[in-house]
Order: sequence, then structure tokens, then C-alpha cells
Amino acid sequence: MSATSPLDHGRRATIIDVAREAEVSIKTVSRVFNDAPNVTPKMRDKVMKVATALHYHPNVVAQGLVGRRSYLLGLFYENPSPNYVVELQQGALARLHGEKYRLVVLPVEQVAAVADNILGLVRSTALDGIVLTPPASDHPVILERLAQARFPFVRIAPTHSPDLGPRTITDDVGAARLMTEYLISLGHRRIGTIKGDPSHPSSAARLLGFNHALAAAGLTVQPHHLGDGLFTFDSGFAAARAMLASPDRPSAIFAQNDDMAAGAIMAAHDLGLKVPGDVSIAGFDDSAIARIVWPRITTIHQPVFDMARDATDMLVAMLEKQPYAPVVDHPFTLVPRQSTGPA
Repeated sequence: MSATSPLDHGRRATIIDVAREAEVSIKTVSRVFNDAPNVTPKMRDKVMKVATALHYHPNVVAQGLVGRRSYLLGLFYENPSPNYVVELQQGALARLHGEKYRLVVLPVEQVAAVADNILGLVRSTALDGIVLTPPASDHPVILERLAQARFPFVRIAPTHSPDLGPRTITDDVGAARLMTEYLISLGHRRIGTIKGDPSHPSSAARLLGFNHALAAAGLTVQPHHLGDGLFTFDSGFAAARAMLASPDRPSAIFAQNDDMAAGAIMAAHDLGLKVPGDVSIAGFDDSAIARIVWPRITTIHQPVFDMARDATDMLVAMLEKQPYAPVVDHPFTLVPRQSTGPA
């Protein structure tokens, strides 16, 4: 290290320092950090070693000014389940680890309320691209606005307009059917369900899978065994308490996410019912809460982390003009735990 090393003065290293220590031009250092094709592996290795020794990190803002890019990617969501949101963020951040791109989290209370201004939102935050999560990934106005403006976007778990934009998907209908079939295999015949937020298309898809499984087994669901939920703990508690307080309560409840399933377990405890002795309760997502509450929740493992990671990867590839698969299908699995048992 030279006598004028920035490390000796406690200041932040610059591209000039790296060029001087590596005995190359500033332009060469810039080419290395911009992944230019006309840099030899030997030169790239030399510059990177010096940069590491100096703790130098490229100024992403400066790079963006030169290329008219911000290197900011948005994660746009409206979801009341904190467990689901954490999985989304961790998946996106895992893909961007070590990248020049940074993640901007854009939570909204209601997607419909900001749909008309989606372009204003992405431009005011200087985003290069955006990952849309349910229900935004299915909102026709949002999709139309972004597509017309040719603004880069990737969709997570859409159920409509499959030809509109790259997407990561999973089979909500098949997953809900599998869970319901599992409850039937345990001998349950009076099975209730707690529906999710009606503005989320996944709610209708999961209800469809639930109904398909019942119909195939020659069963029907009683109207008072259909609970209205919002993907929240409190809505699951309220819906389950109403079901379980009825004289012909269901012997099993399938909640459309784990937060509502946890609320249903609390409602059962509140009424003095044993889970799974008096009522079996199942969820969906395999989020952290499914492993924290007792009894631990039988659920469908939806690979939210992987879907967010791969959606972010597709967006980066799109921006870097690299090849990518337009659709990535993620399998689901059933995870039996202690909250379900024989009827």
C-alpha cells in the first residue's frame, strides 16, 4: 500500500485511489466495475484485489447518473400478513446480495387506491424496474399502465393474463385441493374454510381447489362453515369462533393462510376445544408463524422466498439484457404437523 493510501487517513477510498494503487487508468477501473467485456481476467483480478484491500465500493449513484439509471428495484405489495411480507423481502434481498442493484420496499394499504398513479409512484422513486406481488400482480390497471409505458416489471403468483409480463407462479388451486384431500383422508367430513381477502385472486383460486376436493369426495360445505377472512390473525379468530360456536361445528378448518390458521387455533382454545382432538386446523404458506404457535400448523409450503428471489433475478436479467425464462413454476408441498389429526 502506498504512502498516500486512504486507509492511513481514515477517509473513504475513491476510484482514483484504486487506479493509483493498481497502477492502471481510472478508465480501466471503471471498465472492471461495469463488467465491460474488453477487460482481461488478469486485469480484473488485479483491480478487484486492490479494491478489496482499500475497502472500495463503487458509487452506485454516480454510475446511475452516467447511465441514466438508479439501480433501484421496487418490491410493491399490499399484504396484511407480516410473515408473508418478510419472506418476500428476504427472497428479493438474497438475489441482490453483492449486486449493484438495491431494493426499495413499496408497501401500500390498498393496491386499488394507487393503481391509477402507478407510473407516478415508480418515477418519483426513480426505479429501474418493479416486482409486483398479489394482488398488484393481477390488477388490470397497473398492468396496463406499466405495459403501455414499457416499464420493466415481473409478476409474482398472478392468476390472470398469463401472457402479460414474466412471472413466477405456483398452483393455488392444486395446493388447496391437496390440503382438503388430506383432511378428508383423516376421516373429516364436516370441513370448513376461512377465505382470504376477496381482493386477492389467490383467495378465489384456493376456494376453488377446496370445492373441487369436496365434490370429488361427494361432500358439500355448509354455508355457515364458510368464513370470511382478510389474511389476518384477527379475521381468522373471528371467523373460526363463529364456526366453532355453532351446534354442528366443523371437525376440521382449512384457513387460506397461516396467520388465519393461528387465529383459528386461538379461537378453539378460547372455546375450550382441543386442537386437534376436537377440531383439526390447517393453513397455507408455511410461514414462520406456522412453526411458532402450538400446536404447530399443518400447512402448504408455498415457496414465497424462492418466488421472490427468482422474480428479482428475472428483473435483473431483463435490465441487463440477459436471457431469462419468462415463467418459473414453483412446486408446492404439504407439510403435516400437530394441528391436524383423525376426525
